[in-house]
Amino acid sequence: MHFGFLLIAFVALFSGLSAKAATPILPDKKEVEARETPAEAAARDARIAAIRARFNRPTDRPNVILIVADDLGYGDLGCYGQQKIKTPNIDRLASEGIRYTSFYAGCTVGAPSRASLMTGLHTGHTGIRGNGNGFLGTNDLTVAQVLKTRGYANMAAGKWGLGLMGTPGIPTLKGFDEWIGFLDQVHAHNYYPDYVYRNDQEMPIPDNQNGRERLYIQDYFSKASTNFVRLNEKHPFFMYLAFTIPHANSEKKTTGMQVPSDEPYSAEKWPQQEKNKAAMITLLDHDIGLLMDTLKQYKLDINTVVIFTSDNGPHKEGGVNPAFFKSSGELRGIKRDLYEGGIRVPMIVRWKDHVPAGITSDFVWAFWDLMPTIAEMAGTNVTAKIDGVSVLSSITSGVKAGASHDSFYWEFHEGGSKQAIRMGEWKAVKLTPSTAMELYNLQLDPREEKNVASANPEVVAKIENLFKTSRTESTEWPLKEPVPKGSPNVSNTPKPGVQ
Repeated sequence: MHFGFLLIAFVALFSGLSAKAATPILPDKKEVEARETPAEAAARDARIAAIRARFNRPTDRPNVILIVADDLGYGDLGCYGQQKIKTPNIDRLASEGIRYTSFYAGCTVGAPSRASLMTGLHTGHTGIRGNGNGFLGTNDLTVAQVLKTRGYANMAAGKWGLGLMGTPGIPTLKGFDEWIGFLDQVHAHNYYPDYVYRNDQEMPIPDNQNGRERLYIQDYFSKASTNFVRLNEKHPFFMYLAFTIPHANSEKKTTGMQVPSDEPYSAEKWPQQEKNKAAMITLLDHDIGLLMDTLKQYKLDINTVVIFTSDNGPHKEGGVNPAFFKSSGELRGIKRDLYEGGIRVPMIVRWKDHVPAGITSDFVWAFWDLMPTIAEMAGTNVTAKIDGVSVLSSITSGVKAGASHDSFYWEFHEGGSKQAIRMGEWKAVKLTPSTAMELYNLQLDPREEKNVASANPEVVAKIENLFKTSRTESTEWPLKEPVPKGSPNVSNTPKPGVQ
């Protein structure tokens, strides 16, 4: 590719200047149908087909936009019951598509959850089973790499967390043509960073140098996303928007909810950090509205799949309490718990004219199903051995019940090892490798308040076997008992500050 074109693309994608709107390549159907003869209609269809072939804009390859919020709880959106925080654009996505009420993240913290999403493996099989400096290996296939085989242009923005510079796990080695954001999770805490990564290089942000805080990084990521749409109007694309909202800047302790303004909640008699959290979520919602407007402007909203979710449950950091907004909804637990509130997250799929609108579904699926599902949307499949399965047929038919698997498995390794399994209506949690499992019937007890293990020995026996067979042994992530207080820290917990 010519260097001059690369330079132009760089400026258009990541500068504050908007790319000039291109003239639509297809005529407006309503304007011509009323006045054309059958012969003229046939000729028009032939011209359109030729234009599509010329610009490689095939109708069988939809664009895919995957938006992953950071620590957004099951109950933080209006369409999931939130009463105080305003999210009209995300709520509109739900009304125009399917809202899932039993969708699960890959884990209860970010890095293993994102690894599960990218590779189609659950945390019993991923190489990254906890936060830290782990990275995707050379042989770890990602959804972006699968889509590259179908000619997609791939872009990622936000938090990566799956490999630092010098490892094979950076985005540009994992199928992404364009990347802007944070490689390191601790770096991603800062909403006014003095640099981010642009592909394989550090890119300084002059407005945030020398302690200044002028450029809010979410605004930057939002601009990059809309500009990428403009640049790829005539070419199928995959865009992974791993926004950092509403994660806390943990280094700021009790004032860690950074946002340019607490509007529209300035007048509310709430604690300041709760106002900031609400403003962050509403800002995220606003940016999703801008993205949808851009898709409509370029007549791409019909042939673009928009998927919205979160990487895990809500946090209790930065000066906020998830109970204030009932961020877990009616579920038990938050981030770092394997109870439902830590791993059940929002999931909305909008694909106009392909996915039924206004549907609420209790179909059970999880992060590791996204990779094969997106692959099938693009007209291909995943040949590598993975845990996920495509649920595309369930999405397009609006299935409201059932599950993608007979059982779902999670493990988590901070403060010792914890495990969880969902099997049908049953949910089992082991808080340490040696303690007896807790068992809940989610159909009767969605809040996981009544442990019924003693009354269901056959179910317990079956799930105990699943705990053993659902994982492969890992030298880096062995099952460990909690380290007693006062003992040397020899556990596999992440380094301080890693979230």
